[in-house]
Amino acid sequence: MNATHALLYRYAIPYTETISVKGHRLLQREGIILALKTWDEGFTAYGEIAPLPGLHHESLASAEAQLVEVLSKHEVFDHRIMHEGLFPSVRTGLEMAMINLDAAISGTAPSFSEAAEHPAKYVPVNALLFGDTKQVIQKTENYFDIGYRTFKLKISAGNSDTAIQSVEALHGIFGNTIELRLDANQSFSLDEAIYLAGQIPEGSIAYIEEPLEYAEHIGEFYAKTAIRSALDETLWQKPELLEYIPTEALSALILKPNRLGGISVTLELARWAKKHNLLTVFSSAFESGISLSFYTWLAATASSEPAACGLDTYRYLKDDLLETPFGAENGLLDALKLYREGNIIKKRDLKLTSLWTM
Repeated sequence: MNATHALLYRYAIPYTETISVKGHRLLQREGIILALKTWDEGFTAYGEIAPLPGLHHESLASAEAQLVEVLSKHEVFDHRIMHEGLFPSVRTGLEMAMINLDAAISGTAPSFSEAAEHPAKYVPVNALLFGDTKQVIQKTENYFDIGYRTFKLKISAGNSDTAIQSVEALHGIFGNTIELRLDANQSFSLDEAIYLAGQIPEGSIAYIEEPLEYAEHIGEFYAKTAIRSALDETLWQKPELLEYIPTEALSALILKPNRLGGISVTLELARWAKKHNLLTVFSSAFESGISLSFYTWLAATASSEPAACGLDTYRYLKDDLLETPFGAENGLLDALKLYREGNIIKKRDLKLTSLWTM
């Protein structure tokens, strides 16, 4: 059953603090919500189109223009539209809405893989850490007390001394009771990364996400340090490196659907990771609970024991678009519950911009 109508809404949610992404200082999260409706049957499903300045090449305006073009041609249910010409954020929102509509009509949550027959009930979350060592310790202690056991510390070549101090402090306080991941956002040269690796306690971190300016050198970094890496930006900047970087040098793939180019592309990468015994860490780009609940279900169905995911970004939004705001309990996400709640929207927080008859 296809949708009879499509509606586009705009939203804007203030951040709890200023967010910096590749030199862009952001005060609020803006995006588009696509609603697909079967008017007579009463089914409605949602998808989110939310390019993030500094992360995406497309702007929100250009994403909306492309989405309007697709809707004007009544192509939403023509799978030929899912081509390389679509912006990553647009393809993600379209696929999300279509999958959610099929699920609403069938009355069952979507199935993404053979593991979906026994999806995980809970998906753990990694808590995001940044700031000076005192702030990092305080945040970690607070998160630890409410059940978090996996943490991701943002580091850069410009604050490597602070990073070393923070890792030493956390290892001294928590030892192996937590899993600590580092995220360098491609900021280190090979020599700088090797120096960092030599200064932190052995066995104190699980991996470094995107340690190097040039991911081609990740194999050499591993050979000289025995520290594994995770790929994030490389997956869309230089996807051909997946066949070049030794898999033994890797620990995980960080999967951001709305930057990778959609749900189907993300699932292909998840299957590649599983084939090569790597973790799949589903991650967000400060999207609303509509996307976060969907990504949680992706993680739950991709593995019966999902890795801790990067979906803690909801803490940096002052509000949510859901009637029941997205959130974790004791560091865990209740996958099916959140997926169902992710389809109950606060329409009063949305501004209708257009309505289309399909």
